[in-house]
Order: sequence, then C-alpha cells, then structure tokens
Amino acid sequence: MGIRVLRGGMMTTVQDLGRTGYQSQGFGVSGVMDTRSFKIANLLLDNPENEAVLEFTLMGPVLQFTSETIIAITGGDFQPVVNGEPISMYTAVYMHKGDILEFKGCRTGSRGYIAFSSYLDIPVVMGSRSTNIKCQIGGFKGRRLMDGDYLGFRIKRRYLPYFLSRNLDLDEFDQEEITLRVVMGPQDNAFTKQGIETFLNEEYTVTSEFDRMGCRLEGTFIAYKKTADIISDGIAFGSVQVPSHGKPIILLADRQTTGGYAKIATVISVDIPKLVQRRTDQKIRFVAISVEEAQQLLLEESKELDRFRREIHQPCKEVLECRLVAKRLSKLFQ
Repeated sequence: MGIRVLRGGMMTTVQDLGRTGYQSQGFGVSGVMDTRSFKIANLLLDNPENEAVLEFTLMGPVLQFTSETIIAITGGDFQPVVNGEPISMYTAVYMHKGDILEFKGCRTGSRGYIAFSSYLDIPVVMGSRSTNIKCQIGGFKGRRLMDGDYLGFRIKRRYLPYFLSRNLDLDEFDQEEITLRVVMGPQDNAFTKQGIETFLNEEYTVTSEFDRMGCRLEGTFIAYKKTADIISDGIAFGSVQVPSHGKPIILLADRQTTGGYAKIATVISVDIPKLVQRRTDQKIRFVAISVEEAQQLLLEESKELDRFRREIHQPCKEVLECRLVAKRLSKLFQ
C-alpha cells in the first residue's frame, strides 16, 4: 500500500513545514520551499496542515501506485499525466492501483508538490518528517528519492466528501519579473545610503546557483560602510546576506543555522513562494515594507486559505444542477 518510484526526478524529497527548535544545536529547519503551495495541496485533501508531501524541482518523478489513494498536485505547472492522459493541477485526483503518474515538463515555476490522502509512512524525527540532506536525517533515509525506492502509506483513506468541487483555478507563477517585499535589517546599518538605494532600486537576476540552501543574485554592487563581516548570528528563512562581493544571496529552507555576513533585509514570508518558483535568468526587484504590513499580508493570506477551504467544501455546480433536476422530477411524479 504505497508508491513505487520508477524515476526519482532531479531533486524529489519528503518535506513538511520543517524541523523547528533545533537551530541552536546546529540542525537546520529544512521543510518545504513554497509553503503556500504545500498548504493548498493538503487543504485540497482535508489533510492536516503539516502532513508530509513530496517536493520536486525542475523535473518531476515517475511514480507507480500500488494501491488506491487520492492526490493533489500544486506549485509550478509541470503538466502531470496519469497513464499518458493529462490531469489537472490544484485538483483532487483519484489514483487506482497500477496507475503511473509522470510529468511532461515544467511550463511555469520550478517546484511542485504532491500530497496524498493516505499519508506517507515516514517516521517523525525530532518533530518533523522533513528531509535534511546535509545531516542525512528525516524523510526517506535522509536523502532524495531514487529509482526503485518504495514509500508506503500510513492509512487507507480513499473517500473525500464534495469530491467534484475539490479544485482551485490557480496559475500563480507565470511571471518573468517579480517584486519581493522585504523588511529591512537586521544589519542594514552596515550599508551606505547609496548601497541601500541600490538594493531597493536596481534589478537583480537569478543565477544558476539556486538550490534549497539559497539563491545567489547577479546585479549592481551594494556598497557597505566598512565591512560585510559580522559576528555570526542566526539566519531566518528569507534573510538577504550581502558578502564582500556586494551581490545579494537569499537564504532558504536548507540554509545554515548561523552566518557571518551582514543581512541587509529579510523577504517576507508570503513572498518567499514567488522567489522559490523563479528560474535562472528571471528578474527580481525589492521593495521595503514595515513589519506591521508584513503581518497584515500574512493575515490576509490565512483568510484566503480559509476561503479556499470553504470553496472546496461546497457542492459543485454539476451536483447542484443534478439535485435541482431530481427535485423537479420528484414533483412531476407525485
């Protein structure tokens, strides 16, 4: 009862929201890169919010199902197909025993997510099922999935109410240039006024040095007052470091726990999904906002997810029409 990995793809790992509370001991948080797509995938299946999923990058895996389950695929549009027939993204899809799921290619975005109604049978390590590849803990044997791996399910869950309404019309990553909102600091005072103006007004390009640890950008030199070096301190998801070469590096899910370069700003949490779905040579700009504005945007996103949940728990148009026809027919034959 589970899935057989026929091809592992480029970088397919088991992830949830991450392993929090252990950075002081040197263990990175890990977890999904795109928390929004992750939450929507689980929402479509009425899964617990932090239920583990498969995250894949640029090239999706090929999976064969050894039992029935229901899946939802979110993130970039990887054009999924089952047994050669296209299926929809952001939709609950019933998988039968023997079905083969694969992906034709990455049309938009760069990362995808697969959630399972039957829950992946992955052990919890230090409070999380996330894969920490550096430490080789969590996930499936502490590594990415490879050809021939087999992942089991924890439960038999093959029915969901309102099945036909479990879809969302979303396509969020088809943009060549994006603007990331940031909260300045904590070491923005290490940079000159001109350096800060450069950071907030110039355009930066995503380089090929972009993985789960961080995203290196190419662009205009950001000037600092004396030195980019600081006494090492903790690093948050989305911290923007500027080393001595003056080019920003945005630190992501598999970031190191501490760092000794000045951090000019931090990308707000609701904009990190836009960043991690970028591809090489795409453009990025930055704009500064306040902590209060960032908190309000997070609250608005939470309300949006609640709205999505209400939508998928309502009977779809086809079901309502069938009920109306049945009601009219019953009156005719009374």
